[in-house]
Order: sequence, then C-alpha cells, then structure tokens
Amino acid sequence: MAANILLVEDEPGIQELLKFNLTQAGHQVTAAGDAEHALKFLKTTLPDVILLDWMLPGMSGIDLCRRLRGDARYQPVPIIMLTARGEERDKVLGLDTGADDYITKPFSPRELVSRIKAVLRRRAPQMTEEAVEVAGLRLDPVSHRVQGKGIALELGPTEFRLLHFFMTHPERVYTRPQLLDQVWGDDVFVEERTVDVHIRRLRLALEPSGHAALVQTVRGSGYRFSTEVG
Repeated sequence: MAANILLVEDEPGIQELLKFNLTQAGHQVTAAGDAEHALKFLKTTLPDVILLDWMLPGMSGIDLCRRLRGDARYQPVPIIMLTARGEERDKVLGLDTGADDYITKPFSPRELVSRIKAVLRRRAPQMTEEAVEVAGLRLDPVSHRVQGKGIALELGPTEFRLLHFFMTHPERVYTRPQLLDQVWGDDVFVEERTVDVHIRRLRLALEPSGHAALVQTVRGSGYRFSTEVG
C-alpha cells in the first residue's frame, strides 16, 4: 500500500529519520519544514496522507490542520498529527480540529507505518490491497483482476482505478473534477471530458456480466456507483 506522503516537520533529524523509514516501507515522501512550504506544495499536489507536527515555526500544526479542514479541496486527505503533547485535552483538540489520528512522540517507525495503513483503510479504502465485492462484482487490487458473476472482465489500467474508487465509495455522487483528482491524480492535467470517455469504456467492460448499470450518470452533477435504480 504505497502512499504519497506530505511530512510537515521542522526538526531536520526527525524529518530525515521519518523520511528514511517511510521510504523503506515503500512510501514516497515530500518534506516541508513549516506550514508555508506545506501550503505551497498543496496548491499543486494532493498527497494521500499528511503527517503534521503540532509545533511548527510560524503557523502551528493545529492551525494548519484547521485551515485544511476548512477547505473542501483538502477535506478528503487524511491527517495524522505528530506531537510531544500527550495530554488528553491536546489529543481531543487535535482530533476535534480534524486530525484523523494523533501520535505522541516518541513513537516507533513501525507504529507510524501501521497507523498510516489504518487511516488509509478508513479514509481512502481505494489505497488498500483488500479485495472488494459489490453485487457479484469482485475486484482484487493485488492480482489486478475483476470478475463479474464468475466472468473474467478485461479493464484497462485507468478503468481499473476508476472502478476501484467507485466500489470503495458507493452511493456517493462525484463530479468530474473530483474524479480527476481521486483517480487520475491532482498533478495530472487532463480535460474533464476525459472522465466521460473512461466512464463509457468502463461500462462497456462491465456489460458481459450485467454490471454496467451500476455506473450511473447523475444529470447536472456527475457519476455515482450504486446498486439502487435511478
């Protein structure tokens, strides 16, 4: 479960240690020493996870967390607070501000990797390697296979990612820009009509097993993956 991680930590020694261990675990890490540089990075790239130190020069980590949670663009991104402040009221404040998890220093790299995995499982299930099944349609991220009612279905790589996202986020309407961010990536510049093309390809791929109707068009809004009619 490799993830693109933004690490916001001002202490060089801790920053390098965390970067090394997270890279060893298969993640890609971008480091920022303060909130200003973190916000500059976030303007062009959405990471899969943000690791955020509480005590930062300038804007504090808790204030940065509050700012990110107040912006719809960043709300889906999981945030893990890293801090030496271990009192209950500090943990409550961090979680109430919008952090998905709160790790008190010192902590082991193994614990951090485990917490990242748990947060991704909750907030970004399409990042996990767990197979998912809906209405007889089964997708396995590890083997990269899709079966519908026992029939092997052939999907291109983009259609596979699109279906994986839909199956792990059912019954919700997503606009074309949201799908571009979540499936193509925030740093990939493609036109919104590209989504429509791949939706058509996905439906064609799902037709042999009768699952094409699960990918629904919501007029004026976008697309939804649903077992309900209409």
